[in-house]
Amino acid sequence: MTTITANDLKTKGISAVEADLAAGEEVIVTVRGQGKYVVMDMAKYEKLREYELELAVHEAKADYAAGRFVSESVTDHIKRLSDDV
Repeated sequence: MTTITANDLKTKGISAVEADLAAGEEVIVTVRGQGKYVVMDMAKYEKLREYELELAVHEAKADYAAGRFVSESVTDHIKRLSDDV
């Protein structure tokens, strides 16, 4: 993984990121010596979002299979949510 400082990004612009992305899959932008942001191409970002959504579906199915769900009317649901606040 390549890194670029926030100052380099400010002075060189997106061309600095594009050059580093050509060498790897993502670029870490550092601020005051600490990694703060990650820049990646859109295709990789979309793939990561897809994985995240697949994981959420998997977790929901596991919760359902384990009985970790509530079946109730809309009114009861809103009341339960209001009581939790």
